[in-house]
Amino acid sequence: MNPSAIDLLQSVFGYPSFRGQQQAVVEHLNDGGDALVLMPTGGGKSLCYQIPALLRQGTGIVVSPLIALMQDQVDALREAGVAAAYLNSSLGADEQREVERQLLAGELNLLYVAPERLLTGRFLGLLERTEVALFAIDEAHCVSQWGHDFRPEYRELAILHQRFPEVPRIALTATADPRTRDEIVERLSLHNARQFVASFDRPNIGYRVGLRHNAKRQLTEFLQGHEGESGIVYCLSRKKVDDTAEWLAELGVEALPYHAGLDAATRAKNQKRFLREDGVVMVATVAFGMGIDKPDVRFVAHLDLPRSIEGYYQETGRGGRDGLPAEAWMIYGLSDVVTMSQMIAQSESADERKRVERQKLESLLAYAEATDCRRQLLLGAFGETYPGPCGHCDNCIAPPKTWDATVPAQKALSAVYRSGQRFGSGHVIDILRGEETERVLSLHHHQLSTFGIGAEMDEKQWRSVFRQLLAAGLLEADAEGYGTLRLTAASRVVLSGGQLVKLREDARPERGSRRRRDSKIGASDKSSGGSLGIEAYEQSMWDELRALRTQLAKQQGVPPYVVFHDATLLAMLRALPANEDELATISGVGEAKLKRYGRDFLAVINAQE
Repeated sequence: MNPSAIDLLQSVFGYPSFRGQQQAVVEHLNDGGDALVLMPTGGGKSLCYQIPALLRQGTGIVVSPLIALMQDQVDALREAGVAAAYLNSSLGADEQREVERQLLAGELNLLYVAPERLLTGRFLGLLERTEVALFAIDEAHCVSQWGHDFRPEYRELAILHQRFPEVPRIALTATADPRTRDEIVERLSLHNARQFVASFDRPNIGYRVGLRHNAKRQLTEFLQGHEGESGIVYCLSRKKVDDTAEWLAELGVEALPYHAGLDAATRAKNQKRFLREDGVVMVATVAFGMGIDKPDVRFVAHLDLPRSIEGYYQETGRGGRDGLPAEAWMIYGLSDVVTMSQMIAQSESADERKRVERQKLESLLAYAEATDCRRQLLLGAFGETYPGPCGHCDNCIAPPKTWDATVPAQKALSAVYRSGQRFGSGHVIDILRGEETERVLSLHHHQLSTFGIGAEMDEKQWRSVFRQLLAAGLLEADAEGYGTLRLTAASRVVLSGGQLVKLREDARPERGSRRRRDSKIGASDKSSGGSLGIEAYEQSMWDELRALRTQLAKQQGVPPYVVFHDATLLAMLRALPANEDELATISGVGEAKLKRYGRDFLAVINAQE
């Protein structure tokens, strides 16, 4: 008798039951239907096509955009006893021929391939000689020209429907606002596909956003709560990545840089260390991360604003894929808005795309400056209503104070208007504060009616006002990218006194404890149970379990999480299984892994009881 979907879920993957809409997707695809699946990172999208590929006759063909993602998925499948392979440029000619032979012989359950290779005439010819179980198009948001990961090859994948109309297709993504969702349907000819849209909420991630006033000190204090844990620090520029990685390394953090300016060998080496070692921190530009399947990333830090709310969601979503607690932490300043506006304006994109990118930046800034629940705002960007407040983000835990800033807002808007809407915030603040700078005098701006009307506030306070007015849509940065400010349609209502303006009271730079500022981070404690709630009496066994996992992973030539996720180790730590029958009930322990690793892990558990 053929196995059922639940049989495969339990015996191969070691999970007791399906989550959310997984079972409905599996059954729909197994019956031959097309599907569009939107699930958050860590929501179990892969199982939605992996199990139908095992249930159906033939080989499941998975379109994946990155080599690292393919290798991770195939390593994990092989560890679970599934016949899986990938075809990409990392293989030699003989290895590629062997994979093609296995495909034609029907020996593979799943084959991962890049869109560029799939679209070649040669590979399409191979598929026509193969029994194909299904097509899975992963990271489907890459089809969108408005997206942050646009891959033009993805737009040609509609050919699969034309050449193989009887083969079911499933497109999957964790990042798609309504505009992107519509574009996926249109470009991939999925008009008749059933849509499965799960909540985009990642309840295990805590969101924190603050103003940048001393980035190094702020990051140091943040990392003290994540000693010995894996994480990602995103920076806007390559230089900032290099400087930050070097500085963290001097503090004793296992920090590595990653950006497009490094040679391919260095990028590959650093990425491999991040994937295969515990406690490594990757400092990177947004060039890093798509397709990274590392489940135990405990934090994602941004030292600059990302380009869009979608980019922010996907980047923060690389934390806590195992469902355990993770933290999304970001600091930013007004200069970020100016820099990002300049990058958009100076790009070679069409005007319509630039307009959309400016809208996305404005949405992200509004999120950063918000005084309401961040989870509600973040999910709202994807068309989802969250019955908040969540009680887990910084604004819920410590609601920011607001003040009636109507008069200062009117002064700021008036100064922008009187000076001709041709200057950045720095010059306008000089006008408001009555500073007789060389530029103010040369332009005769000391003669304006707004000169000196804001002398009661210092530069820092005015910068906060301008930043929040931008976020509220009461000012906009110029489209040409010179950092100049101009009024919007909404500005006029405020200037006429028809709208009250409430702004957040920016706290003064937190003094914080200097307890370890000058010491090496993690020098005295490289354990990694901090944010997972590991108790002191559990620490020894936790370290032993992780050490065994690392040892076995090295022997197998795979990342540690391919052996077992942190969530599985944590379940072992709490359940203390006494034998293989009890170990088999732990989520994530399938038959193949139980046979291969069970005795070793039980030996560690029983030795420490």
